[in-house]
Amino acid sequence: MILAFLLKERSAKEMLKGLLPRLLPAGMEVRYMVFEGKQDLKHRMTRRLCCWPPETVFIFMCDQDSSDCLNLKAELVEQCPEATRDRVIVGIICRELGSWYFGDLTAVEDALN
Repeated sequence: MILAFLLKERSAKEMLKGLLPRLLPAGMEVRYMVFEGKQDLKHRMTRRLCCWPPETVFIFMCDQDSSDCLNLKAELVEQCPEATRDRVIVGIICRELGSWYFGDLTAVEDALN
């Protein structure tokens, strides 16, 4: 199995690189596709999902920002090629993933107010 993460920003990749080795079994293949924000992810994701082996599971991670979680998730799944939809997991993490991870509590407080 290959876990292919489609990430909205580089900070998510850095978080996963520190976390996943503690959670996944040794030898699990992990790939990261980092985009330049949510619009870039939405625009380029369809092309990036082509030509992967059938044992690949795609995991989308992006933070909510001001979007409605359910609508954002449905929109991302709908944009996936039909052949990959059964292998796609979309996770809307939180409002400010980078701020939570890097401990910028002022940014977290601002996002939640």
